[in-house]
Parts: sequence; structure tokens; C-alpha cells
Amino acid sequence: MTYKESNYAPYDFANRRHIGPSPAEMAEMLKAVGAPSLDALIDEIVPDDIRLKTPLAWGKALSEQAVLVKLRSVADMNRVMTSFIGQGYHGTVTPPPIQRNIFENPAWYTAYTPYQPEISQGRLEALLNYQTMIADLTALDVANASLLDEGTAAAEAVALCQRSAKSKATAFFVDQDCHPQTIAVVKTRAEALGWTVIVGNPFADLVPTKVFGALFQYPGTYGHVHDFTSVIASLHAAGALACVAADPLALTVLKAPGEMGADIAIGSTQRFGVPMGYGGPHAAYMAVKDGLKRNMPGRIVGVSIDARGNRAYRLSLQTREQHIRREKATSNVCTAQALLAVMASMYAVFHGPEGLKAIAERIHRKTVRLAKGLEAAGFTVEPAAFFDTITVEVGAVQGAILKSAEAAGINLRRVGTTKIGISFDERATRAHTEAIWSAFGIERRDDDLTHEYRLPSALVRTSDYLTHPVFHMNRAEAEMTRYMRRLADRDLALDRAMIPLGSCTMKLNATAEMMALSWPEFADVHPFAPNNQTAGYAEMLRDLDAKLCQVTGYDAFSMQPNSGAQGEYAGLLTIQAYHRTNGQGHRDICLIPTSAHGTNPASAQMVGMKVVVVGVAPNGDIDMDDFRAKAEQHSANLAACMITYPSTHGVFETTAREICEITHKHGGQVYLDGANMNAMVGLSRPGDIGSDVSHLNLHKTFAIPHGGGGPGMGPIGVKAHLAPHLPGNPLLADGGAVSSAPYGSASVLLISWAYCLLMGGEGLTQATKVAILNANYIANRLKSAYPILYSAGGRVAHECILDTRVMKERAGVTVDDVAKRLVDCGFHAPTMSWPVAGTLMVEPTESEPKAELDRFITAMLGIAAEAEAIVEGKLDAEDNPLKHAPHTVEDLVGEWNRSYSRESACFPPGAFRVDKYWSPVNRVDNVYGDRHLICSCPPLESYMDAAE
Repeated sequence: MTYKESNYAPYDFANRRHIGPSPAEMAEMLKAVGAPSLDALIDEIVPDDIRLKTPLAWGKALSEQAVLVKLRSVADMNRVMTSFIGQGYHGTVTPPPIQRNIFENPAWYTAYTPYQPEISQGRLEALLNYQTMIADLTALDVANASLLDEGTAAAEAVALCQRSAKSKATAFFVDQDCHPQTIAVVKTRAEALGWTVIVGNPFADLVPTKVFGALFQYPGTYGHVHDFTSVIASLHAAGALACVAADPLALTVLKAPGEMGADIAIGSTQRFGVPMGYGGPHAAYMAVKDGLKRNMPGRIVGVSIDARGNRAYRLSLQTREQHIRREKATSNVCTAQALLAVMASMYAVFHGPEGLKAIAERIHRKTVRLAKGLEAAGFTVEPAAFFDTITVEVGAVQGAILKSAEAAGINLRRVGTTKIGISFDERATRAHTEAIWSAFGIERRDDDLTHEYRLPSALVRTSDYLTHPVFHMNRAEAEMTRYMRRLADRDLALDRAMIPLGSCTMKLNATAEMMALSWPEFADVHPFAPNNQTAGYAEMLRDLDAKLCQVTGYDAFSMQPNSGAQGEYAGLLTIQAYHRTNGQGHRDICLIPTSAHGTNPASAQMVGMKVVVVGVAPNGDIDMDDFRAKAEQHSANLAACMITYPSTHGVFETTAREICEITHKHGGQVYLDGANMNAMVGLSRPGDIGSDVSHLNLHKTFAIPHGGGGPGMGPIGVKAHLAPHLPGNPLLADGGAVSSAPYGSASVLLISWAYCLLMGGEGLTQATKVAILNANYIANRLKSAYPILYSAGGRVAHECILDTRVMKERAGVTVDDVAKRLVDCGFHAPTMSWPVAGTLMVEPTESEPKAELDRFITAMLGIAAEAEAIVEGKLDAEDNPLKHAPHTVEDLVGEWNRSYSRESACFPPGAFRVDKYWSPVNRVDNVYGDRHLICSCPPLESYMDAAE
């Protein structure tokens, strides 16, 4: 008997692990959509004139084990040092329960932004804890649910001051003791909008009547701790606003910004258990006085009630946001840093106020002992009073001391040419202190453990903070682990079900891609560490840059933008800089179609461009007659156009090349939004179509998880003529910095790099094809119940729009009713009412197997049948499963007086019987939440009332 060898490839990651449908399932799906083959289907959909003629190629795809070996070899190229550089980044101890149960847990990192509150109650509670923590520490009224980094938060604060101050001045003052990278990011934002930035000593150079606001660092970048109360009072007298960039750990022992009269506080919560990661991701914060809350950028979690009157959490005041207000939004903020904000909030829950204060005191006492030893040896140490940072005058021996410290495994900060900065953190030990003394030529033992403090006596904090019960729970690991598990169980993430959000690309975030983020060789690297210590990161960045250039057809990339919206902002700044260099700085018109992402017009206004809206034809394509007319009308001042490709309606328009040609003819540059790149990789390239710049949502197309609302990365690719104008290093004087760190949230770039290595060029191309197949399979199966709003020849790209408006007309069933009923079926709803009001946009991605697609189809057909039952009179128009969705366990076991059965309520078609997801709340009342705005943890009494 001849032995028959298996031809199965168990380590083919692309086809066995990442792509959902098996070859046999794909054959069934192709038959259902009426296509003879996958390639034939793609030929029908993607215009031939934009097709990539040569395949992506960068060597054989690696197995998961091989990728981990590759990552380990690159990690070993980095030198893991103890960095006391400070400058807003600190070593920290991530409590192991938080690392394992939050940071490394797909229940947390694969969730989407909590726009659907019923299935997001766990992370909404964690983010409300975060907001409460920030509001308490800063002594201000309202905090948001995170921003991208401290520099970005400072830039947003400047814009908030300008919008809200009574002063009509056009200048903003920045404390010279702010971190250099923060000053750089603020200058970028101000320059684009025509505001003057004055950097100086707030006690000598600030003229309140000349500015609309001011930013102070507390403690300062070199360690100084000042009381800004009188300066803030003078600003208020002149109609200006005051912002304080504050270290949240320092605020456990120092007077809070709100107690000085500050209007706004911003900063970073990185040292609350979040690794440095060569720059990120970390959660920045913003807190404001109550009167500014409606102008504050970013998301705000609030408390509302559900249909039973029970407490429920939701995102509040969303009408401020870019997806609704477009160019009139408070900011273009879309992605924030939700996962990292959750980690920081859990760090505060884990330690409580007593623990945080104890950590702060220990750091301070170690810094005092370090300073005493230096002073005893004759060195001049500044300032006299400090928290965790000192600056030492060393003269001509600066280089020798820094080199000696580096030889001992310690990075210190080079300050000017004669000083050295040292910032201690919670990882500092007596051995570190002695090693630093030794680098300074001091032989001394750190054995005098006397508790001595050098905090400024007038600024010692006396007010309470973190008084809410959640920060005083039993801190045994068993209880902490169960609390995190309870919150996770309330939410619906990719580890439970498909999340078919159109334009969001909720694909697989493979475990092998994620593992290296926890390795100290990547996690513990300071963003301003010397280049000779970061060769591993440099190798990864170089190779990822080359791969993304090949994928997009661009010539250069900047990895600095740490969200898609920030990528848009950076890309438009690049265009502006190009025009200025060419003597065309007057060009300020940006053409944007009505179908564009809300971030597009919001980003355009952030760089000072004037948005001119272009109409959309009845078939969803850009109205070319309108586009030509407006390009001609604004020819002298046309700076750019912004388009999305494939379109936001999920179709490959045939006019993309023509749009690029028209724009270039009239002197503009083309910004092609990369939000839908998942339909292009390996098939078509923006740079070949004629686009000049794009951002890529790496948290969509290239497998970085969404984290429940961040992190994300939005690097921009450009053609060669724009490359000299890409964002500059925030520590250098080359301008244009958009993030605090040179490579943004650098550590998560490892995920996208690993994804590319695992998939290979062939696998990436196959993934694109299957994403298109999955979307067409859903469209074909559902078109009898839901009209497909836009298509080309009956085909869609990677997503499709289901028109639910007919249900509203015939049965009174709204798109909200459909979305909430899907929760009963165990699904996150597709994107609601965008880009067309009253519709659902579905994007299944390539990662979903046929069984999950079929379950979703079954659920949607079941919902259509329920709507039809209303039309036929079989279900009451108001008392039906759609109007009362989602249903909870309370509905299953409580009093029941409805006209439909409990079984039909709780177990609709598509729902699992054994492993059913139960919404923890009934439908949330959005109007109540905005009318009764509560944005911090409810008081203890409300918990007692709920229990009763």
C-alpha cells in the first residue's frame, strides 16, 4: 500500500489562522454570489485601470513560531536600560493582574469604541473610574476619557482656550519649563491657525493682556515646583484662561491645579502602570472647570438610566464630536487611548489613594537621598524643593558622567552642555542611587534611610482625593481579578462575536502579533533613549516603512501620528508646508465630498483650511460636475481635496484618477483617506492612482486592536515631493511635530510588522480578496430583506450598506431598534446612520468564518421577519421584541406582561442557547444622560439606592 502524504500546511498563518473561510467554504460562498472564482469576482469589482500589475513580494511568509523568533532577535538588538531621563516618561511597575487581565486580555483589547452602550458597560465603568481619578487628582469638575499623549492634550488645551476665553488676543503663553516635546507640538498647532506662541518665564515674561491663555508645567521639566495661583488670577482678570500640565502622581502630594484656580489640567497617566514602549501608547488626560465641559475635546463617559430606570453608562455630549459636527467639531479626535486609560484607572483601584501617595512619597524620599549625596560631594543641585526630578550642574564633565552612568545601565538626561537631569520613578532602588553617585565619582552607600522631604511647604496637598468606594475596595488579588473579570463579562468584544462595523475593519488581532509588546526589550525603552540603545526598534521601523511603501505606492512614511485623525492632521500640515515652500502659502481651500469621514472636515479646519463641500451623485459617487466646477472656482487658492477610496459607500468609483488629475491641474494636492485600505492591499495602490498623501489606520487594515477606543496608529505615506515636509522630531528644531514621541505609539507598530511578516505579500492580497468576498456574500444573502443602497453592477467592495429605512416606513422600526435587537442575537451592531442616515453599514472583514457570517445573516433575516410581523399585525407596533430590545436576565426571570414570549425575546434567531451573551442593561436613555450630566463615579448613596 502506498502511503498518502498530507498536503495540509499547518503553519500557513494567512490561510489557516487569519483568513476565516476555508477553501471549501469560499467555494460555497462564491457559488452563492454567482462568481466562478475569487479572482473573477475581484475582476468584476476593482477597476482594471487601477489594478496593481506586480504582486507584493518580500519573501516567504513566516509561521507564528518563526515570527516570535524574529521578534526575539530584534528585541535583543535593543539595550534594556534603567532610564531616569524623565521628561514626561517614567519607569513604572505594571501590576501583574492588570498586565494579564487587561493588557493581554482580548476581552479588553479587541473591543470597539463604546458607541453601543448596552454592550460596553464594563469598559464604560472602567473609563468612568478614570475620569473620576483625574477629576479628583486635579481638583477640577469634569475629565474626559483620555487623549493621545501629553503634547496632543496640550495642543487641544490651547485650542480650547482660544474657543472659550473672553480675551480677543491672538497669542498663547507657554512656560519655558514645559517639556520640550510639548512645546514643539503646541507650536505646530498654533502655527497652522495663525496663533503666536510666546515661550518664557511665567513670573517675568507673561503679560496677561497679550494672551488668550497660558500653559504651565507642574512640576517643571527640570524639577521646579511653582505655585501659579497669582499668575492664574492675573490671567483671569484679563479674560484669559489657564492650563496646567500636571504629573498625576505628583498630585497625590502636591496642591492640585484646580486649587490654584486653573481652568484646564492636562498630562499623561503613563506612570500609572503603563510601560514606556519607546513613546507609547499611553493615555493622556484633560480635566476642565464645569463651564468648559461642552467645549472639551475627546469622549466623555456619563451616567444615565436604562429602560427599567437602572443606572447605565454611556458616551455623553456626542454632538461635540467630529462624526456629527464635522468642521464645526471641538476637535478631530476619533481614536483616544481607552485601553491604556483602563489600565491607569485599574492601577489607581489596585493601589487606592493610600498606595498612590505611598509610592509618590517613596520616590520623593529616594530623590532627596540622591540629592543629599550629590550636594555632600560639592555638586550644585537644583531646585531646592522638588518632587522627583533634580538638575545637577556638572560643567565640562557632563559627557563623562553620562557615559559612566550608561556603562552602569542607567540613562540620565543631558541638559544643555553643563547640566544633567535625573528623574526617579517607582522602580528606582538603592543600587540605582549608588550607581548614579558612582558615575559622578562619589563612593557612598545609600544606607541613611531617614525620611526627609523637600516638598515646598506651601504646596503640600491637604485635600482628599479618590474618595469613591471603588478606590477603597478590598485589594486582595482575588478580589481585583474578579472585579476586572466582572467588567469584561459585561462587554461584547471580538473574542465573543463578529463586530461588523462598516469602515472600522474589526479583523483578527492574532495572539502571536501581540506577544512582544509585553517584553521588556520593547516595553521598557524610553522614547528619548540614545540611538545606540534602540537598534531593534530602528530595524523594525525601517522594514515596516519599506513594506508600507510597497503596499501603498508612496515613497516615504512618517510613523509619528498616533491615530487616524492625527494622520489626517499631519498629512494636511505636510501639504501646507509644501505650498509654503513653493511660495503658495495662500492656498487654503480643501474640497471634501459630503460622504467623507467626519474627521476629514474637522482635520481641515484644524490646520486653518476652509472646507468647500462637494456633492454626491444619486449612486453615491462624487458628483464630478460639482467637483470640476468647484475646483475651477477655487483654482487660485485650492490647497487640497480629501477623498476616501474605495468610497465611504463601499464602492470602487471609476473616477478616482480623474479627481486626482483635476486637483493637480488646479495646483492642489490629493489626500486619499486610507480608512478603506483593507479593500486595496495587494490589488491597488493610492500612490499609483495619483494621490499625494494618505494615512493608514494600522488599527484597522494592519491588525492593531481597537482597545475599546484606542490605541491606534495613523502613519502617513507621501510621494517624494512631500517627503521633506513630513512631521519633524519633537526634540529637534525642524518643526511640524504632531506627537510627543518621534515615532508616536511606537510599541504597537510591532503588531503591524508581525502581521506583515506572518501574512507575506501573497497572504495580504488574499486577505483583501476574501474581505471583498465576505461583504458580497452578506449583501447577496440579505438583499431580499434589506435593499443594498449602493453597488456597482450588483457588487460591493469590502462593505455594504443595508437600507433599513423601509422598515421605518412600513413597521415603525428604526435603525436603533435593529441595532439593539442584534444585541439579543449576540452581535455588535454595524455602523449606524453613516454615511447615510437610517442605514447600517456592514464590514465583515476577511477574518470571519462562514459560520459566523451565516449566524449574522440569520439574525438579520430574523429581525426583518419580526418587522414584517408588525406590518401583518402579528406583533404589536409598540409592544414587540424590537422596541424593547435588548432584553436582560431581568426580563427572563422578572414579571412578564408583554404580548410576545420570553423565549422569542431572549433567544431570537442567531443567538446561542448555551453561550448566550446577556446585555447587563436594557436600552439606555441617551436624552436623560445628556440632560442630567454626571461624568464621575456616582456617590455611595446611589449604590445603596440601587441595591434597595
